[in-house]
Amino acid sequence: MEKTARFPHLRQDFAASLVVFLVALPLCVGVAVASGVPAELGLVTGIVGGIVTGLMRGSSLQVSGPAAGLTVLVFEAVQNFGLATLGVLVLGAGVLQLAMGLLKLGRWFRAISVSVVEGMLAGIGLVLIAGQLYAAAGLKAPAAGLDKITHLPGALAGALTSSTALVSLAVGAGTVAVMVGWNHLPRRFRAVPGALAAVLLATVASLVLSLPVATVEVRGLLDSIQPPGAGAFGQLASLSLLGTVLAFTLIASAESLFSAAAVDRMHDGPRTRYDQELVAQGAGNTVCGLLGALPMTAVIVRSSANVQAGARTKASRVMHGVWLLLFAALLPGALALIPLPALAGILVHAGWKLIPLRSFVPLWREHRGEAVILVVTALAIVTVNMFEGVLIGLALSVAKTAWTASHVKLEVIDKGAGPVQAHLSGNATFLRLPKILDSLESLPQDRPVELNLSGLHHLDHACRTALENWAERHSTSGTEPVRMTAVGEGDPPELRTGSSQD
Repeated sequence: MEKTARFPHLRQDFAASLVVFLVALPLCVGVAVASGVPAELGLVTGIVGGIVTGLMRGSSLQVSGPAAGLTVLVFEAVQNFGLATLGVLVLGAGVLQLAMGLLKLGRWFRAISVSVVEGMLAGIGLVLIAGQLYAAAGLKAPAAGLDKITHLPGALAGALTSSTALVSLAVGAGTVAVMVGWNHLPRRFRAVPGALAAVLLATVASLVLSLPVATVEVRGLLDSIQPPGAGAFGQLASLSLLGTVLAFTLIASAESLFSAAAVDRMHDGPRTRYDQELVAQGAGNTVCGLLGALPMTAVIVRSSANVQAGARTKASRVMHGVWLLLFAALLPGALALIPLPALAGILVHAGWKLIPLRSFVPLWREHRGEAVILVVTALAIVTVNMFEGVLIGLALSVAKTAWTASHVKLEVIDKGAGPVQAHLSGNATFLRLPKILDSLESLPQDRPVELNLSGLHHLDHACRTALENWAERHSTSGTEPVRMTAVGEGDPPELRTGSSQD
């Protein structure tokens, strides 16, 4: 009775933790292999995400671990800087997240345009799918994202002439088919997560049929952990490395906090405290960096599985980390049986889910500018790189917001006799200045004009100066000077309400 009173939701949290563990296990391994690091490092990040981040405040039901959304960036970082430097990158990102959380900047991530985030995930998904199709065929993928896509048809055509590559592709395709079809099975079968079922079936098939497919290389948990050395910290003087740290920080933070907002919509429990969640993510990434492991984010797949399995408190995510630790300690050899094409199939499926196909058509119909930002961000990530692609998306978002905020309307009333009345309303900024001047300069030159500015919410310096210059040009001999009704009391005398130049 006492234990029940102290842990009233222990039964629900225990059951949910097993479900999340079964979902997380193949994803941790798959993300690590796709990132070009030992499979055990994916488990290390999952363990830290469960036990360290899971114990901290923030979002009570959100589950953290290695995420497909960072796979492309981590792979590029390992290729450019080496595995020994990965810990420094992740540690730097963790420290920055801690600082931002303590400075209460977490809530500001909610101000990032959803189109930029979705475009980022779509770009990652496209590069991830292309890269994992090579892995499914047992081929080495090109380094650049655009090369992965453009060289793919030739690579797959060549694979069709190799029996070994065909078998490998068949295992990967079968894995994807199982995951897609798993949700259509009766509910009693769906008690086992689709990703785990797909990996188990692929593993059994490869063993029973003695298929010639590559399997996961196992080093052992302790052998895979490589704390960063002094030499790796020396690379922090490199601008490219600092840029990668910043990219890790921004992308991991944005993905985690957007995931938190999505998880909050799934349950009626306590809401996410964004600054504290950012501190929790920073603490987890700091520990992962010290262990030389993968960076972590909150992962929507695991988090939604946690909520749907009936979790009530953060105990479920902590226990899922314990189960990952026990598996890594007691059954490390089981990883060596997993076919690499099966993990590639899981990540192809994960990459496909990163692309917001269902929401794109409504977005295009209702907010075409946001849809353009999404597409441009995704294409920039594919053709340039992750960090610069996100910066391009953010710049477009800011530019669109500025353009939208500078909406201005000019209404002209001409009764045929007397002064022409022109009313400006909205926000008059330099972005709309050409349109304003074109309309004003088309007014009759031989008629007096009354320009009413009282409907403006904002009038910047460029517009104010341009309007004064236009008024001087319009006021020719024989024509009454332009009469202006001002925006506010702080305007100069020539723009104040009711003043004129008689």
